[in-house]
Amino acid sequence: MTTSPGHRITVEPGTEHVRVVRDGQVLAESRRPLVLRETGCPVRYYLPPEDVRTDLLTASDTRTHCPFKGDASYWSLPDVADLVWAYPDPKPEVAAIKDHFCFYATEKVTD
Repeated sequence: MTTSPGHRITVEPGTEHVRVVRDGQVLAESRRPLVLRETGCPVRYYLPPEDVRTDLLTASDTRTHCPFKGDASYWSLPDVADLVWAYPDPKPEVAAIKDHFCFYATEKVTD
């Protein structure tokens, strides 16, 4: 957990079954996401690299900085720029998300 006045981040193992589908193709599917909750942001699922079709993704030149998580790198599909991001060297407080992938649109699957 990391906090500052008015800001809080928690990362915990999730049991949700989550999937990312784009144009009918499954890009990621996991039953072991990390669930990141951050003040003012939607819940995000960070997926282990083994559960992501990284063979379909191309590294982007885009980089962003979050004062609470660190520097993010992005990956794209041929028709969608910067669809997914990861923190290769996150801040110690959120070290669990290291190299896990996060997509903008992740759906929960009801088994």
